[in-house]
Amino acid sequence: MAPQQNGSGQPANGAPAQPPSKSDTATPKLNNEVELGSLPSDPAQNDIMQMARIGDIAGMEKLFESGEYDATYSDDEGITPLHWAAINNQYAMCKWLIEHGAPINKKGGESVATPLQWAAQRCHYYTVHLLLQHGADPLITDSQGYNTLHISTFNGNLMLIVLLLHQGIPVDVEDAYGHTALMWAAYKGYPACVDVFLRWGASVHHRDEQGFTALHWALVKGSPGCIQKIIEYGADRFAKTDTGKTPAITARELNTVAAWHRALFECGYDEDANPILPRWPGASYLLQDRRGFTQKFFFLWPFVMVWATLVVLAGMPVYAGIPFSILVAFSLQWVAQQLLVYAPSDMRTFEKTPWMAGIFAASLSLVGLNWLLRLFPGTAFSDDGTYFWNFLFAVFFAMTAFFYMRSMIDDPGFVPKLNGIAEQKAVIDELIKEWKYDEAHFCVTCMIRTPLRSKHCRRCQRCVAKHDHHCPWVYNCIGVNNHRHFFIYLINLTLGVLVYDYLTYLYFSSISSDASSECNLLSPSLCRVVNADSYSLLLAIWASLQLTWVSMLLFVQFIQVARAMTTYENMHGVNHRTTAATLSSAFTSTGTPLDPAVAAAASGESNAGGHGHHHRHRHGGMLGHWARLLGVDIFFKTARGRTAATAGGVTTIGKRRKDGNPYSNGCWSNCKDFWCDPAPVFGRRETGTAVLAGQPVNYTEMYESPVVSEILRTGGRRRGGYEAVAGEEV
Repeated sequence: MAPQQNGSGQPANGAPAQPPSKSDTATPKLNNEVELGSLPSDPAQNDIMQMARIGDIAGMEKLFESGEYDATYSDDEGITPLHWAAINNQYAMCKWLIEHGAPINKKGGESVATPLQWAAQRCHYYTVHLLLQHGADPLITDSQGYNTLHISTFNGNLMLIVLLLHQGIPVDVEDAYGHTALMWAAYKGYPACVDVFLRWGASVHHRDEQGFTALHWALVKGSPGCIQKIIEYGADRFAKTDTGKTPAITARELNTVAAWHRALFECGYDEDANPILPRWPGASYLLQDRRGFTQKFFFLWPFVMVWATLVVLAGMPVYAGIPFSILVAFSLQWVAQQLLVYAPSDMRTFEKTPWMAGIFAASLSLVGLNWLLRLFPGTAFSDDGTYFWNFLFAVFFAMTAFFYMRSMIDDPGFVPKLNGIAEQKAVIDELIKEWKYDEAHFCVTCMIRTPLRSKHCRRCQRCVAKHDHHCPWVYNCIGVNNHRHFFIYLINLTLGVLVYDYLTYLYFSSISSDASSECNLLSPSLCRVVNADSYSLLLAIWASLQLTWVSMLLFVQFIQVARAMTTYENMHGVNHRTTAATLSSAFTSTGTPLDPAVAAAASGESNAGGHGHHHRHRHGGMLGHWARLLGVDIFFKTARGRTAATAGGVTTIGKRRKDGNPYSNGCWSNCKDFWCDPAPVFGRRETGTAVLAGQPVNYTEMYESPVVSEILRTGGRRRGGYEAVAGEEV
């Protein structure tokens, strides 16, 4: 094979003198397209190679029985049948050839590569794993100096990279010109791969033969995610190459200055790559603990903003109070906005901080103080009937505060991480054995097997068991551990606001008669109310406004609990975790089964469709953003009776599908499972424990859907307690 051109436009047999241009993204790789078409001309040879390509084991057995060929055969270029079986993902053929003595590390073709490298170039990680298990050496290099890890990085296949790293390959192993896999991932613009390599311990200070670091190579593609991640891990922002080029110079030459500056800003640096240091009193405290200071400030500052806005609005005439209160609110928010510059990179927007939780906590505190200092003294002694309402409000307020705090500080049900690389490798090996090594069953961030109904939260950076949603109002995920606490909090909040409004009505009924009836723009009766206690009136209005999003969220939660669904499942579909993923990975592109045993077992399963990836693109601008924060989108979707149902990995939207949810056992049973769970209502539950169909389960350890278990047990006939599914009329 002729030498491929590298990223700089120079032949691969010479090291690049400078980073490649942004437009040149050619990558040295195996020339499989040429090799796939270069079958030997000899008919007998054509037979053995063709049989390996299509996985014809029966034909290969007959050919070997003739004694003319065996598994060690290779053509003039050194290509063996194992090469062809590996590159075409013929798992069963690869296994058969290895068992019959095929040379596992034989180099062949113009690329002078091994079967392992041929399989890795096509991202066939089941075949890659098979070859590795039988002694394939991942550190062998091809004619261009690339080993299996480098070749896998060219394609950005994260699952394959994780598989190889768990085989003990040094993460900083170099190619022929000093480039590491991290450099290649940065050059290609794969932020997820860069993140994996860095978490695995890849060096950001490593230099290639010309002195380029991973940061220089990240500036070629100009991916802000890659640049930012490398800077976060301590890369030298002023590192010079052998020719004296810093990352800033490289960015200017390759026209990626915007991405460079954006990444610097996200990491707390100015355009000259110097730290952005606050110059106000007390800044040293911020610099000592940016994350801790940011969390405390953005939770407590809304207390000042909400109180000041209400006081200004209540203390001035309406024509002046409205503009001045808006000015105060925006001024205080502007101060907070300036501090976001100094926050950690993952907390650069208000919704990623405890800001919204602080707004609610401030509102709750002000309501409680106002009741204690004004409403209770003004109503408790006027009429015997008000004692009951004041007592009721006190109970609802205390319950709201307690369960709000528990929803915020409790572990939502984080799936435990594994203890070390050995356990991770064992999990990967087990998943590959079960034909379930894919993104649906393995989290590459947490490096764990993903339990059913769990989801990786990007905000919490953990997988959450029975994940419902991430709630910015409590600054925490809602999962199996705190879902019931969250629901009780919503119920008490709703009832508490209604009782508070009634107490406010009684309060103004007793004090407004003596107030002045003169004011601007309003009728005399309204003037008396405003003049009596404008602050309490505005606070009651503000509290009542919370009923909008709370009532919608409460409605959605009631429906979802009755259907045994989570918010995520309601929006994106229920993942059955049937063997559909197994089916799709058990066949090659030509339809030939990888493993005959798997194919035989799969033939009796339902036709669930292929496994695919679905990307949701969010639109709607600011209104759409707030609709998602307030839960308006899920409310209208639920109210219309349209839920997403997933079958075999394909998501469809339809009218209350009757076969969409294997976790539902009927409305009554679903509600009983949720509310009569033996876990303590006021205490902490054991992580992951819950009840499903009246039976105790642990969602951190549940990997198989009940519908799959039932199908396997009954031989394809679903029956028993799981016949009733989500979608029933509630």
